[in-house]
Amino acid sequence: MSDVTERWRSERVIAAMYDAGVKHDRVATVGAWAMWGADMRRMFADVARLADTPAGASVLDIPCGGGFAFRGLRRGQAVQYVAADISPYMLGQARREAARRGVQDAIEFVEADVTALQFADNSFDLCVTYNGLHCLPDPRAALGELTRVLRPGGMLVFVDSLQTGDEPDYDAMLEYFPVAFHEPYYASYLEEDLDRLWSPGFSPEARLPAYFSKVLSYRRNP
Repeated sequence: MSDVTERWRSERVIAAMYDAGVKHDRVATVGAWAMWGADMRRMFADVARLADTPAGASVLDIPCGGGFAFRGLRRGQAVQYVAADISPYMLGQARREAARRGVQDAIEFVEADVTALQFADNSFDLCVTYNGLHCLPDPRAALGELTRVLRPGGMLVFVDSLQTGDEPDYDAMLEYFPVAFHEPYYASYLEEDLDRLWSPGFSPEARLPAYFSKVLSYRRNP
């Protein structure tokens, strides 16, 4: 197991910082607009689309963090939803968030490492992965596992930081981020060609800038 994987498994302070945006979306929205002139409402609108997931679909949310993605679930929605994270602390936060939203009975919470998933091949119709790829020393290992557990034709919704050149006005801030925070693999993520990384297993479908991040959708190839 890599040092960064173990750090995310055990670190509570950093995890709590990431979790803050889940519980205080109004603060995040206002702060994003004040500091960067960015509209985070577009990311929240994309999350809300989870309510349109068809009945019977199976969903993997990894890393689920404190429950950002499943805020889109409706009470009583007939989907099989697995919220997975390597951090026990974050899973605890996610359970509380699910209870607060009244969707705890619809979610299975699982401790899991995205680079070595315990799920069977072709298990899920939809995978949502928010702000995890830039933390990994070997993103291709995660890609291989997500490809394996998604059914052919399944959808991956991937959200992570902007990269160098996406919004040139933000490039200096992107370069400063791994200096201000302990993010040892962030610099290499900034230069990663995501479309090439996700091929040949996936085909790109949509992309949307949102605050300091971007929302990308990929379809699992047959």
